[in-house]
Amino acid sequence: MNTRTGLDWSKAQQLYLRERDAFVAMRPASRALSREAADHLLFGVPLHWMDDWSTPFTLFVRAAQGASFEDVDGHRYDDFCLGDTGAMFGHSPAPVARALAEQGARGLTAMLPSRDAVWVAEELARRFGLPYWQFALSASDANRFALRWARAMTGRRQLLVFNGCYHGTVDDVFVDLDGGRPVSRASLLGQATDLTQNTRVVEFNDLAALEAALADGEVACLLAEPAMTNIGMVLPEPGFWPAAQALCRRYGTLLILDETHTISSGPGGFGRAHGLAPDMLVLGKPVGGGVPCAVYGFSAETATRAEAAKRRAPPGHSGIGTTLTANMLAMAAMRANLEQVMTDTAYQAMFDLAARLAAGLRAAITRQGMPWCVTQVGARTEFQFTPMPPLNGSQADAILDGELEHMIHLYLLNRGLSITPFHNMMLVCPHTSESAVDRLVAAFEAFLIEIRA
Repeated sequence: MNTRTGLDWSKAQQLYLRERDAFVAMRPASRALSREAADHLLFGVPLHWMDDWSTPFTLFVRAAQGASFEDVDGHRYDDFCLGDTGAMFGHSPAPVARALAEQGARGLTAMLPSRDAVWVAEELARRFGLPYWQFALSASDANRFALRWARAMTGRRQLLVFNGCYHGTVDDVFVDLDGGRPVSRASLLGQATDLTQNTRVVEFNDLAALEAALADGEVACLLAEPAMTNIGMVLPEPGFWPAAQALCRRYGTLLILDETHTISSGPGGFGRAHGLAPDMLVLGKPVGGGVPCAVYGFSAETATRAEAAKRRAPPGHSGIGTTLTANMLAMAAMRANLEQVMTDTAYQAMFDLAARLAAGLRAAITRQGMPWCVTQVGARTEFQFTPMPPLNGSQADAILDGELEHMIHLYLLNRGLSITPFHNMMLVCPHTSESAVDRLVAAFEAFLIEIRA
C-alpha cells in the first residue's frame, strides 16, 4: 500500500533535514548528555528502544508534571505520549506522589501484604467484575503469569494470539503470520526454541480462522487486546467479540484480555464498556499512576481451577511472582491512583478532549485532501496512513511508514508537542487543555501543508 499518496516526497525529505538541524541547534544540553551516555550506556540509553525516537540524539527529560514535560534545555512540551500509557492520567498525579512519600517513610517492601492490598483487590473486583486478583511488576510479567496459570489449569500447552500482537516481553506470543504461515518474529533476540510449536496465530476479526485454531481442543487460552493497539489501532468488527467468546467457551479455551492500553476506554476497560466476560484480565502500567506495577484478575470459576492446580503441584518454585511483587510502595500507589485519580470524572474529561482531538485531525485531513483516517479508543487517538481503518494486523502493518512517522514526530517535537514514537498514537489526560489539543491539530495540519503534492 502506498502510504505517501498526496505527498511531495522531495519536499518531505527537505523538511526533515531542516527540522533535524533545528532540533540539534536548540538542544545542546541533550546533545552533550547523549555523548556522555554513550560511554557507559549500551546504545547510549538505559533501554535500547529509547533510541528509536525520531530525534538525531536522545532527548533528556528534566521534569514531568500533569500534561507536560520539560527537557534539560528548558523546552516545554505538551505531552500526548504520556509514557505510552504509563502516565495516562498525567505525570506524577498529586495523590500518588503524596502516597509514595508517606509510604516511603513507613516501608517499601517486606514480602508480606499491606492493608492497601485488600482495598485494591476489592476495588479491582468492583471495576472489572472479576472477583479474584494477583499482582506483578509489569504487564509483561502479568501476561507471562496468566499464560502459566492457563496452561496449569487446562493441562494444555497451546496458546493462541492475534497476528501483530504485542503483550510485553513474553516470548510465547512473538509469533506472526508470514504469507499465512506462522513464524517466530524475526526481531526477537536470543530465541532458542521454535515458538510455533506451542503458539498459534490468526488474524484479528477472522472468526473462521479463530474456530479452526480452537477446534482440536488443544488451546489453553486466547490472549488478546480487545482492540489491537500496538501495531496501530485495529478495532473489532461488530459482533466479533460475542462470537469469539462463544467459540472459546465451546472449545474449553480460556479468554485472557490484556487491557493495558485499552483501559483508555473507561474505568473498567474496553471489556466492561462493551459487555465482554473474560476468564482472566491483565492491566499494567496505568494502574499505579506511573509506578511499575500490574494486576491480573480471575473469574470465580477460573480462580477455583487455579487454586486447585497449585494444590495439585508439588511444593517449590511455581515460576510465578518475584520478591518485589505487590510491594507496599506499589500497593500504596495503586490505591491512591484508583481512589483519587482514575475516576469517572477524569475519564469523562479525557473522552471529551479525545473527541475534540479526533474531530480536529479529521477536519485537517479533509481540508488537505489526504487519504488518511483517524481511529479512536476512548482517550486514545491515532491517525493512520489509509482511507479506511485496518481490520487486522496484516493490514495495520502494511500502512506503517517509519520514515514518514519520524518526519511528523520530529516536526511536532520542534513545536513543543510530543506523541508516541511508535506509529501515530496520542493520549490525553485530565490535565490536557483544549488549547494544547488545538495546538497539536494546527501543527499537524501545518506539516501536511508543507509536504503535500
